[in-house]
Amino acid sequence: MITVLTGGTGGAKFVDGLRQVVAPEELSIIVNTGDDLLWWGLYVSPDLDSITYALAGLLSKERGWGVKGDTFQCLQAMGQLGQPIWFHTGDRDLAVHLVRSQLLAHGLTLSQATAEIASKLGVAARILPMSNSRVETRVMTPTAGELSFEEYFVQRWFQDPVESVRFAGAADAEPAPGVVEAIKQANLVLIAPSNPVTSIGPILAIPGVREALLEAKATVAAVSPIIAGAAVSGPAGVLMSVQGLPVSIAGIAQAYADFLDVLIVDNRDAHNAEELRKSGLRVHCTNTVMRSSLDKMTLAQAVLECVSGQGSSAHTATE
Repeated sequence: MITVLTGGTGGAKFVDGLRQVVAPEELSIIVNTGDDLLWWGLYVSPDLDSITYALAGLLSKERGWGVKGDTFQCLQAMGQLGQPIWFHTGDRDLAVHLVRSQLLAHGLTLSQATAEIASKLGVAARILPMSNSRVETRVMTPTAGELSFEEYFVQRWFQDPVESVRFAGAADAEPAPGVVEAIKQANLVLIAPSNPVTSIGPILAIPGVREALLEAKATVAAVSPIIAGAAVSGPAGVLMSVQGLPVSIAGIAQAYADFLDVLIVDNRDAHNAEELRKSGLRVHCTNTVMRSSLDKMTLAQAVLECVSGQGSSAHTATE
């Protein structure tokens, strides 16, 4: 069994590649829910949706989020009615938000609602929200005060300077059912090329998750979202700096230092990889840019080949 920790567009692309080379029944995907928001009175979970669409073969390749071929007639109508439209919800995407909100209103947990939606869309892999408790990523800015992540990222195009990031509610949250078990029972744990602060950070902030990674018997491997000192996309570089992490593959290694066994980086970081290997970390170079479906599949295959036969994880020796 392969367990993946993921969030963001890079994470969704990586999972899209994995589904092409791994049987879906072998995949358990633990997904960031720190970006979740109420939109037009509906419960929206952007990362859960992207992963579900990726595994169902429905993810828009052009946008990297939402449903391919979607229409936006409801969005246009809501704008005409004076409602906010900065969060671009497509019509088919909206149907998922409606069903999720209905299931939650009927007393189902987020995990149960996610499983129900995934089943209806023909997804065989296990999609696990990081927690059934509400955890919200909050970004403090000097220009607009404290923002939700989607306000910072989508509404304001991540242009504001950032002072700090916090995960409201994380300290009192619990891992959703199956999350800790998926990590501990996995044959391989992968951390997708996601923003380490706001995509993976909320997952690690849930009490018990980091401990499960430390106790995992499987190899824990991460794919770097940083190439040659810059983020592939989005505000990862800015947010890493705010957290005191170098914007480099060394910064990614530092973010996961206590449990990471293998780091997969882009070929353009070959020299930096050599320096990082001196710390004792296993570092593998390959092409990590995912522009096409073939790129996604090739990266997923390269990651699996890199970690195959590595045996038990190195971090268990330091427990």
